[in-house]
Amino acid sequence: MGSSPSIDFMASSPSVARRLIGATLLVDGVGGIIVETEAYDRDDPASHSFAGPTARNAAMFGPPGHAYVYRSYGIHWCLNIVCREAGHGAGVLIRAIEPVAGLDTMRARRGLDDVRLLCAGPGRVGQALGITRAHNGLAIDAPPFELLPAPPRVKVVSGPRIGISKAVDQPWRFGLAGSPFLSRPFRQW
Repeated sequence: MGSSPSIDFMASSPSVARRLIGATLLVDGVGGIIVETEAYDRDDPASHSFAGPTARNAAMFGPPGHAYVYRSYGIHWCLNIVCREAGHGAGVLIRAIEPVAGLDTMRARRGLDDVRLLCAGPGRVGQALGITRAHNGLAIDAPPFELLPAPPRVKVVSGPRIGISKAVDQPWRFGLAGSPFLSRPFRQW
């Protein structure tokens, strides 16, 4: 186990978001290949850390390489990985995963069979992987998490983030080129 030696969580969130594409993320042995991420930083008005630390977002302020879990719309748990030095307030949202391990568990948690829809979106990722508030603040390189490095030369595409209302043109959404498991296709530039 252990975190990917190719990912330096002290790096900027866009750098980490790009490096996570193609890595394998497992939670209690359930998960798959990260195919879509979004970067957020303290200076970014779309970031939960923009207004400073609160009880809700405290985990986003570090240490790096730990989970920041929040509830979206009061319904879905979403998983982020904290970046930069402790106290900075940056992270990477895991937007989509290609399911490869624990498919029966994911199907039961999500109540559907279509493998392409199991983890296509951050709320779906959280539900399929069994993410809860209990994961908030845990190290991403220790159980129940396992992060395995991406293969060399992964082709990554980027574009504007989605599902936000501020800083919408920031090109901090990253994806595995050609993946059918994305939450939404990337538009061609």
